[in-house]
Amino acid sequence: MSLGLSLLAFGQGTQIPLRLSAAPLWLLYAVVTGTVAAGCWVIAHECGHHAFHPNRRVEAVVGFVLHSLLLVPYYTWQRSHAVHHANCNHLEGGETHVPPRSDAPMGRIVAGVSLLLGPELFGTLSLITHLLMGWPLYLLFGVAGGEDYGAPTSHFWNAGPFRNGVRPLFPDSFRRVMLVSNLGVLAMLLALGFASLQFSLARVLCVYALPYLVINAWLVGYTWLQHTDTDIPHFSSREWNWAKGALQTVDRPYGPLLNLLHHGIGSTHVCHHINPAIPHYNAWQGTALLRQRYPELMRYDPTPIHRALWRVATRCAVVSQVAEGGGFFYQPLSS
Repeated sequence: MSLGLSLLAFGQGTQIPLRLSAAPLWLLYAVVTGTVAAGCWVIAHECGHHAFHPNRRVEAVVGFVLHSLLLVPYYTWQRSHAVHHANCNHLEGGETHVPPRSDAPMGRIVAGVSLLLGPELFGTLSLITHLLMGWPLYLLFGVAGGEDYGAPTSHFWNAGPFRNGVRPLFPDSFRRVMLVSNLGVLAMLLALGFASLQFSLARVLCVYALPYLVINAWLVGYTWLQHTDTDIPHFSSREWNWAKGALQTVDRPYGPLLNLLHHGIGSTHVCHHINPAIPHYNAWQGTALLRQRYPELMRYDPTPIHRALWRVATRCAVVSQVAEGGGFFYQPLSS
């Protein structure tokens, strides 16, 4: 379904005229096509967790092809995402959307920018940097990655200057599959370059790049809201354990259409962190059972998505420890 609808949507982009008067149509095309194609991203994500098919070769091919088509280095992402699941909400060992501490150098910079700009302007800037720039910055330089792995890190190379932490995000033994991942992305870039020669660069940018930005925005938006809010704690090594970290993710109401197109990734995410090998079509039942058996442990926020996103963007800048031995929470900033 995801691949078929995506191909149909991208095909429509080949028919839209390259004129300024068609800009509203291109905007609509980007939003619709990027939203539909994000379902392919989720299917590749399922492959990365061994939740798609019992045949590991079939699964690897599907995941590798889909992610390469979306310019994602599949095997290196699979590794960093496994680190994220193994260390969810761990300030040192976590990966992706790890918040800066208020007393750390980066935390002081972020806090200073937040106070200087004010919540509305800071929130707007956060939305732009996260949703439009966050994903390529993470892949290229490890932005918002875990403290233990140093900065910068890269999904495309695991030697200097991308090896500065107390432990490597991608060990030396990972070099071969990292190169395979890079070849998949390179093949897609070459295909896009060839299409630009055949049909024009403007056509390729409009047909491919515009939906690509929307796909990335969905990806980062989902992950941001799954692991960030004013009442979600993060833990240092002394307080963290796997169960405590995994249960800090949150389910949100995305509605039937987005849950269909994106396979429920934002509404069944707590279950996904408890057992990422559960296929998306079984995660609904798993979520219902978990809520029935452990209602006090299952996080669910009914806040409409756009309001939750604005709250997170405006109020979640840096974390600090509220009480000795407890979690680190986002705190209101004051001058």
